Amino acid sequence: MSVAPIAGEDEAATLFGAARIRARLAQGGSTTAAFHDTLQWGHERLYSLFADGLSAAALVRARGHLVDEVLRCAWQKFLPDSDHGMALIAVGGYGRNELLPHSDIDLLLLYPDEITLQTRRSALEALTAFCWDIGLQISQSVRSVAGCVEAARDDLTVITNLIEARLLAGDAALFAQLQTAITPDQIWPVRAFFEGKRNEQIARHRKYDDTGYKLEPNVKESPGGLRDLDTIRWVTKRHFGAQTLHELRERGFLTKQECDELFAGQDFLWRVRFALHMLNGRHEDRLLFDSQIKVAALFGYVDTDHNKAVEQFMQLYYRTIKSLSCLNDMLLQLFEEAILHPDISKPSALNARFAVRHHIIEARDDEVFKRQPWALLEIFLLLQQHPKLAGIRAQTLRMILRDNHLLTREVRTSVKARALFMAMFRQGRGLTRNLRRMNRYGVLGRYIPEFGSIVGLMQFDLFHTLTVDEHILYVLRNARRFAMPRFAHEVPFCSEVMQQLPKPELLYLAAFWHDLGKGRGGDHSTIGAAEAEAFCLAHGLSHADAELVAWLVRQHLLMSLTAQKKDISDANVIAEFAGIVGQRSRLDYLFLLTCADIRGTNPALWNTWRAALLKDLYLQSARLLEGEIDPRRLEHERSTHARTVARALLCDVLPDATVDQHWARFDEDYFLRHSAEELAWQLPAIASAQEHDLPIVLVNRIDAHGTTVFVYTRDRDHLFGLSTGVLAKLGLNILDARLHTTDDGFVLDSYVVSEHDPAQIIDGMRREEIQHALRKVLRDPEASTVQINRDTPRRLRHFDTPTQVYFHQDHARRRTLLELITADQPGLLSLIGRVFQKRGLLLNAAKIATIGARAEDVFTITDRMHRPITDEKALNELRDVLIRTLDRRDGA
Repeated sequence: MSVAPIAGEDEAATLFGAARIRARLAQGGSTTAAFHDTLQWGHERLYSLFADGLSAAALVRARGHLVDEVLRCAWQKFLPDSDHGMALIAVGGYGRNELLPHSDIDLLLLYPDEITLQTRRSALEALTAFCWDIGLQISQSVRSVAGCVEAARDDLTVITNLIEARLLAGDAALFAQLQTAITPDQIWPVRAFFEGKRNEQIARHRKYDDTGYKLEPNVKESPGGLRDLDTIRWVTKRHFGAQTLHELRERGFLTKQECDELFAGQDFLWRVRFALHMLNGRHEDRLLFDSQIKVAALFGYVDTDHNKAVEQFMQLYYRTIKSLSCLNDMLLQLFEEAILHPDISKPSALNARFAVRHHIIEARDDEVFKRQPWALLEIFLLLQQHPKLAGIRAQTLRMILRDNHLLTREVRTSVKARALFMAMFRQGRGLTRNLRRMNRYGVLGRYIPEFGSIVGLMQFDLFHTLTVDEHILYVLRNARRFAMPRFAHEVPFCSEVMQQLPKPELLYLAAFWHDLGKGRGGDHSTIGAAEAEAFCLAHGLSHADAELVAWLVRQHLLMSLTAQKKDISDANVIAEFAGIVGQRSRLDYLFLLTCADIRGTNPALWNTWRAALLKDLYLQSARLLEGEIDPRRLEHERSTHARTVARALLCDVLPDATVDQHWARFDEDYFLRHSAEELAWQLPAIASAQEHDLPIVLVNRIDAHGTTVFVYTRDRDHLFGLSTGVLAKLGLNILDARLHTTDDGFVLDSYVVSEHDPAQIIDGMRREEIQHALRKVLRDPEASTVQINRDTPRRLRHFDTPTQVYFHQDHARRRTLLELITADQPGLLSLIGRVFQKRGLLLNAAKIATIGARAEDVFTITDRMHRPITDEKALNELRDVLIRTLDRRDGA
């Protein structure tokens, strides 16, 4: 978004000029209050100028001018005669006169010798205290020239701060000594400095998973952020002695267009960062959810039918950092050639258009892409085919950025271009890496306009942790890893299934297209399926292959929704799912696409529990599709198998007669919805239970898919609400609930839980804590609720998810399914349980799915006579009560 300046830089320079500041301080008698009031006045004027549209470059420099004069006057106040003894020096970002409202003010107090330092120590301490008293957030070091050199010799951060040093007040000759002592011929030669800054950037990017497209990016530190521009600036200053980035153009490193793009991007990010400081009243560089909404409004964005204001603003942010990342890549490559490889070897021809020099691919002349625009695709295919190539030479990268607009409709529809693009998918190896490069350098969005429209598009929720374009490429990456032996340990079963695919490129194409319909209104799956089929046919795929890709795009959510929201122990559910899939080959592709999609959507979504659900659904469906078993026999076989294996596990523990006696009390659902290992684990405790032992609470990791909490006790009011309340209070996530009540009035309730930290394994002490807490509450006959801290976590406060309730009748099992979509909140299941209890409803099972800030749960309910609830009035009343309760407009 461009903002037309209303107040110009000249006005800002006049407003914050030395004479104006000194006059204000003198008028106030140069007291502490006068200094404080002047800084406050300056803040208010800066905020007003920001609202008027003054450029961010002018704002940050105006703030610097204000602080300069305040510090000079303070220096004069405490060290009036130090022009020939001490020096006050601005370093770091303040040294280059770029100061945000709440940025740290980095200072160096430079002294010539210890005697002078001791003489001035009390004055320096008074100066420091004064600065804090008047509201300046200073960060200072006190060193001699020799001390600066010693500190900088082995510390890249110190030398980086020092090369941006600027004299504010004091001894100019002493400052000149410092500058001479830290030149590249004294310490940190240009080559070592460049390598250090490049490696520092690589490490910093790695901290952010090499992407700036996270939900809450850091404007300063994330890839493509302001720190990347700082890296360029530091190397430029160290290598050329340049004072500003403008000199990059003068030295031929940037064209006018590139220079304009760089400064436009910098100004935008500075403006965003300025807004963050202003809105938060403190140093804040993270674009957190609440800040995103406020900054979007501040920048003038409004909601539209298809895009929220915050999504429009964030798309501009992401596109800006993408552009700056390209320039950063190009400039660092140019610096590497100039600094590390000044005598670079002659190129060796790769083909008629490209050559290789020092493991870097380059165009053989400046007109390659203008003559043959399809070569914009060919260069990335060559990078795939020659994995030892380390990248693209800077001058060629400049040509790509300059010429990618030549991928016109005529070029895109040419046989040559289409063959090159499909060859990338069939090549497989290096596909994701080079599609990322194509996206980064603007080629992918030019070749596939549908992709171009979603570049930088974010979805303002906690479910999707990346922009749509980054998510698509992550899903494609995950699909590729299933085919690579070195990643087989990540999801072994997926790697096994991958080996069965006759055409892996069809999976890659489905992964690429599955979300390209987003951001245009309507069902993105339907939109994407139609476009994917047309694309595949245009690119030479057979009708059968094109139809398969389109079907996968259309149904890419089917398997995850079935596994997470339906009871896959129900043979009817499996038969319905298998009927939609229709073919075993489709099942293989859909299973892999589903796993890749979940793993690429949100790291918190993929866990062993979901993996087990999907695998179970896959295996059951595969048997039906291959005709191994009749759907009507599926439940009987599963139940029989579970009993047989469990009996074998119990052979040395309990007599068969005891096993039969207790199992006769349980309905068929119990055996369908528990594994043999669970049956064998639960029964000894049940068989040995005496009335005074109740409730029995068992906690263990029965398998690798999650920790099971099992409760066996007499049925009582509020049992589900109490149990889930205790688990929530203990900080556990509830992944699944299987609830059974015997005819003689006992409950067998199983909860699959996990810690908030997926890597944490419940140890013995933690199991005892859970057991003790549950037993204590469930033994109390007066207990009806569990007090939970219901303060909504920060990340959930900014998402509005109105409660929605839908009912479906399961006629085969005579029960009612209640589907609930609502905002996640602490103790949600406990609240729902209280509603069911007060309405006289029995809860038989719950499928729990928390998706970012949304809870999407399905409950199986009946009345107290175990009959489905079919009365429309009763269902509508239940819906109203749930909405009032969960939207916090009324009590239960």
